Amino acid sequence: MKCIGALEAWLKETFQQQDLTVNYEYCPPEIEGDVTVNCFRFAKALRQNPMELAGKVAEFFRGHDDVARTSVVKAFVNISLEERALFRDTVADPQALLDRVHLPAEQRRRVVVEYSAPNTNKPLHLGHIRNNVLGASVVSLLRRVGHEAIPVNLVNDRGIHICKSMIAYQRWGQDTDPDRAGVKGDHLVGSFYVRYNDELQLQLAALRQADPTLAKENDDALFGRTEIGAATREMLQAWEAGDDVVRALWSRMNAWVLAGFDVTYRRMGVAFDKVYRESDTYREGKQIVDSGLARSLFLRRSDGAVEVDLEEQKLGRKVLLRADGTSVYITQDLGTTLLKQGDFEPHEQVWIVGDEQIHHFKVLFAVLKKLGHAWADELTHMAYGMVDLPTGKMKSREGTVVDADDLLDEMEELARAACSDREPELRSKPDDLEARAQAIGQGALKYWLLKFKPNSRILFDPQASIQFEGDTGPYVQYACARIHSILAKAAAAASEEPHGAGAAHQPIDWSALDHDAERNLALCCAAYPGVVRKAAAALDPSILVGYLLGLAKDFSRFYTQCPVLKAPGANLRAGRLALCDGVRRLLVDGLDTLTIDTLECM
Repeated sequence: MKCIGALEAWLKETFQQQDLTVNYEYCPPEIEGDVTVNCFRFAKALRQNPMELAGKVAEFFRGHDDVARTSVVKAFVNISLEERALFRDTVADPQALLDRVHLPAEQRRRVVVEYSAPNTNKPLHLGHIRNNVLGASVVSLLRRVGHEAIPVNLVNDRGIHICKSMIAYQRWGQDTDPDRAGVKGDHLVGSFYVRYNDELQLQLAALRQADPTLAKENDDALFGRTEIGAATREMLQAWEAGDDVVRALWSRMNAWVLAGFDVTYRRMGVAFDKVYRESDTYREGKQIVDSGLARSLFLRRSDGAVEVDLEEQKLGRKVLLRADGTSVYITQDLGTTLLKQGDFEPHEQVWIVGDEQIHHFKVLFAVLKKLGHAWADELTHMAYGMVDLPTGKMKSREGTVVDADDLLDEMEELARAACSDREPELRSKPDDLEARAQAIGQGALKYWLLKFKPNSRILFDPQASIQFEGDTGPYVQYACARIHSILAKAAAAASEEPHGAGAAHQPIDWSALDHDAERNLALCCAAYPGVVRKAAAALDPSILVGYLLGLAKDFSRFYTQCPVLKAPGANLRAGRLALCDGVRRLLVDGLDTLTIDTLECM
């Protein structure tokens, strides 16, 4: 808002404080006014008494043409805006409002965002969907405010879990491949991973039956004592030794999985600037561990394993290399982190990884600090919670987790059914129906996964998410489509008028828009730049999701109370149409920032 910007400039000049930023909030319903300025927040920086500063701020506003009324409550200055100022700063120039989202050049940063990180032993699943939706939206948010956001993926394509699928394929695969089996490559390999675990459980049960003293030993402790577990460990050692046969099978099966991943990524609109592979980065990690060992930063245990002592940081001791010389997860994470830092020289690195890995990342960051990397203070783990589904809603093609492809199929089917029920004539327009099913199905899924704080554990209900009413993606998408319909009807009516659509545009007298619903909607529009910036700074898409829902609801109330196409008078009609168009632009921009598509008809 211009009056807020003018206040900030006046305070900077008056008190010689160039780093000052003046923020504002909307007045709650019980307080008279449109926006409030909290002088407590910057009084200390200006070395002023908050109450006295509030009086000076109020006096400044009383002399500003955009401010109709001013009141002071303690150190809070509440202002009511003139209609012409309110609508001028929101919908009269909607592109200018959208442009305010961008941060000043000096505040923009280069940020590497690592997300997805799948294993090449099974398909992407429900947890990966939340990861990918969060990752893509965080990258989009950062870019929207002007940061250089670099999305990268680390594919976990080596290790004991990968060898499990390989062992199973050797034993039961009968030289099949995705084409012969008629399934995506990631699903084929995933089926062998499940087959492996079935066999492992049988062997563990037999081991415990043969020796009752092992009854209380956990599966990990007994893994190497089973025939299949021992064979798997031998395969991992052969892989790290570069065995040609093992490496050939590994390359073949990984290629199947990666091709399957690409199909799912394209379907979700996910793309990466660079993809790292653990099979490459673990070597870098082992070199880093060897270097740290030579510098006495790490310790070699009596069994040959290498560990780091982080007791001082209250993180305990962590193995960096196993006794047999093979690497662990943190080994490759060390290598990947240094590779990313060298490749992109970012101001910050962000990992989007589940909250079960919080300790892992604390250890990783502590090890990097121990190695002397000053930039380790600019590393962020954006932890997110698990996603649950209502019992019995869906089944997986492999194992017990819900595959991403299954869930995407289910969402599109639910959207297809919902669209057909609402508009039966769509059944005779398959292309239109499919376009809506894809946009609405994925929009419902993404919106639901993004509307909660990332660190919260959530329950995803497919049926509830697809509803066109309530706190759902389709509800916000429908608001966009409804406004598009209103604007299209207005344009068609204008083209039929005597002077046609090309008639000279008359300036709108914004003072005619004095209804509370109009003012509330315009004030909600004015908040958009600040909301997007806040969401980007917090790496929290739910902030923007909540705002878009509120904007859609405010529009619904406005549309109910304020006729648009049948507004009394050409000026009022033009003003309300401009308000509608401004809201539509913000909804489209906001949903696009969240990687959610919009439709012109729903």
